[in-house]
Amino acid sequence: MSRDPLDRRLDLGQALDERSREIFRLIVDTYLDSGEPVGSRNLSRLLTASLSPASIRNVMSDLEALGLIYAPHVSAGRLPTEVGLRFFVDAFLETGDLPERERQEIEERVRAEGERRPVDALLTEASQLLSGLSRGAGIVLASKADIRLRHIEFVRLDAARALVVLVGENGEVENRVLELTPGITAAQLVEATNFLNAHVVGRTLGEARARIAALKDDTARALDRLSQDLVEAGLAVWAGGGAGNPSRLIVRGRANLLDSVTAAPDLERLRHLFDDLESKSSIMELIDLAEAGNGVRIFIGSENKLFSMSGSSLVIAPYSDGDDRVIGAVGVIGPTRLNYRRIVPMVDYTARLVSRLLSGTAPPRRP
Repeated sequence: MSRDPLDRRLDLGQALDERSREIFRLIVDTYLDSGEPVGSRNLSRLLTASLSPASIRNVMSDLEALGLIYAPHVSAGRLPTEVGLRFFVDAFLETGDLPERERQEIEERVRAEGERRPVDALLTEASQLLSGLSRGAGIVLASKADIRLRHIEFVRLDAARALVVLVGENGEVENRVLELTPGITAAQLVEATNFLNAHVVGRTLGEARARIAALKDDTARALDRLSQDLVEAGLAVWAGGGAGNPSRLIVRGRANLLDSVTAAPDLERLRHLFDDLESKSSIMELIDLAEAGNGVRIFIGSENKLFSMSGSSLVIAPYSDGDDRVIGAVGVIGPTRLNYRRIVPMVDYTARLVSRLLSGTAPPRRP
């Protein structure tokens, strides 16, 4: 029977004395700063207490036995394992607040896009900004539910099917095939189209469904039963995703990831990562990962099955609409030696800002 990861981390914490903790922290800090292994001689210069290289090697041997560090080469220094990085993040990571300068830059740039252009531009700017500030790849996973509608239309394909055409304010056009209730006529398709466009233009899909639900009595008076069913089905096929993926993944800064490449295995790791990012079949799981916890979540290497082959780390946080429903996520992907102290508050602040902008509750602009 496998043990709870939390129990494992508690055991690790109890197994380390203060000297072991300091040496372990220095090994991880060095790795996060430079990506390089650190040996006993360099550690002896960094330690606050005087300790011989031989004593440090004994401690390193104990840390290696616990699975927290490893030697990448014979006679090399030590690097943290994925288990060690997870233990470090859980036990030692102190993130603090985002510096005011970065907070202001994020707010000004993301807010400016949100005021001038559609939601897509706001989300793309958030992804670009996270990439530039983190030197990793900035990602935004956005639900189709946040697109504001310009037009919806039903186009009959045959007696049993119609195409539901959705046009967003951003100019994006997408189609879904809808199975028709027997007996639907061409006139009822036109009637349902006209009714929807009279009431949902300028609203998101979520807002449109709420509006139609609120107009239930009016709908009953204006439309017959089959036309009412058509209106509800036309919105539901979009809000529910239909036969495709209802989300889009915005990625900026992939070139930043090449900066960490030092050898052929790193190139192979990146190839796997780029393949994963191009795949649309599993990206909805990113929202599930973010929504499953409160606030920012950190996935290191194989902990994230979506990017396990690439050995990448993912820092991700959900954002919500005005009804506090999680509709997307923002984050940063990069090598396992991401600067977690800096990136965690950055992702957290960006997610909260996007939520406020989408719900119309963003604070006033600073003078």
